[in-house]
Amino acid sequence: MNPYGPVAIYLVVALAAALLFTFLPGLLGKAKPNPHKQDAYECGVEPTSAVSGRFPVRFYLIAMLFVIFDVEAASFYPWAVQMHALRVFGLLEMIVFVIVLAIGYAYVWKKGGFQWR
Repeated sequence: MNPYGPVAIYLVVALAAALLFTFLPGLLGKAKPNPHKQDAYECGVEPTSAVSGRFPVRFYLIAMLFVIFDVEAASFYPWAVQMHALRVFGLLEMIVFVIVLAIGYAYVWKKGGFQWR
């Protein structure tokens, strides 16, 4: 048997299961919409007023920047653990990584992405 045979079988089974779990409930389930089911779920509490407004886009931009820089900072730990084994190549790779990170940080800073207005 081809060495990629089990992988192909696994992918076919995974795709079939995903398609089955996606489309089977829609085909077999009973659709009985009513106004109560269409209401927004607010953790069991009845909404007392209309939505006060939308979050500004800046909120989401700052959240995404935090996640990006946090994930990049978390990549320093595995590098520090393997630093002795990586030697000079690992050091040069991390220097390039930090330079790219600094360029991104400077770009966001110049565009005013870190200022909360």
